[in-house]
Amino acid sequence: MERVPVLLVKEIYYPILAIIGVPANLVTIVILSRGKCGLAKCSSLYMVGMASADLLVMVFNVMVFYIFSYHFPRSFLTITPLCKFIIYMTTVTLDLSVWFTLSFTFDRCVAICSRKLQTMYCTGRTATVVLTTLALLIVSKNITFLFAYEPVHIVDGVQWGCRVNIPFFTSPAGAGFLKFHAVCVGALPFALIFMFNSVTATRILAASRARRALRGNINDKQSDPEVANRRKSVILVFTISGSFVLLWITAGVTFAVTGLTNANHFRGDLNDPAYVATEVGAMLKYMSSCSNTCIYALTQSKFRVQLKDAVTSHWRLFHGSGRN
Repeated sequence: MERVPVLLVKEIYYPILAIIGVPANLVTIVILSRGKCGLAKCSSLYMVGMASADLLVMVFNVMVFYIFSYHFPRSFLTITPLCKFIIYMTTVTLDLSVWFTLSFTFDRCVAICSRKLQTMYCTGRTATVVLTTLALLIVSKNITFLFAYEPVHIVDGVQWGCRVNIPFFTSPAGAGFLKFHAVCVGALPFALIFMFNSVTATRILAASRARRALRGNINDKQSDPEVANRRKSVILVFTISGSFVLLWITAGVTFAVTGLTNANHFRGDLNDPAYVATEVGAMLKYMSSCSNTCIYALTQSKFRVQLKDAVTSHWRLFHGSGRN
């Protein structure tokens, strides 16, 4: 029987994504943690937080859920308690990735738009508090998913598989929670990211016009260090948040149109456009968890230097051990 094209793509796509995404995020965490990229302490912490969340997405959502569970449907991963935990972690990691990206966007908005608030908010201590608070809230909020699934069957007293708990999802509380979860992961973060970037862009344009007026026409050809530094910061945050929104927008649109959140449990025609669109949206969504390393390398010269040094040193170490 001929395989469905979208399934063939998934079987190739997700292993490649994991092979690229896991080491990319690990390298990003190591490089940014050293603090040698010329970034503010708070920016480094937010970016390490985003890379850590993206690494968890690669591990739980891509490797465990889309690769191991897909290829080994009757393994120990399908024991109900572990299955529930995996589903719980897939929701937690996506939440972390979304809200850590939003927190970084807001931090840069404050840094660029408010000098007074910048000194109080844009600090390493505040970044640590924000990231820790968001993580605790997200971990607590998603505990509900542990009770939203039930075992498929019981063999010798052992619960196997996970299926939707229909009474829970059809109850007013369950339906309300799902809507709240959809807003928290989709509509609200995207709206806030767009708003913060709009405010930042407006502020930058106004400041640039005022600065050019102050410098006068005589100095127009001279470089302006403050404008250059502001431009680098803006390029970084706009590229990260813009890439995030573009890669997530397909998943958001397909969810709004089809209502499908997890195509793995789809029981209809696998060539159905709704199913295919949902799978494509998921692929793009998870790609956003391995794209930030490329963005850092393209926009930050000091990050490129650190990345080159790390690759060179590891190559020399590997080449030297090979000779021995």
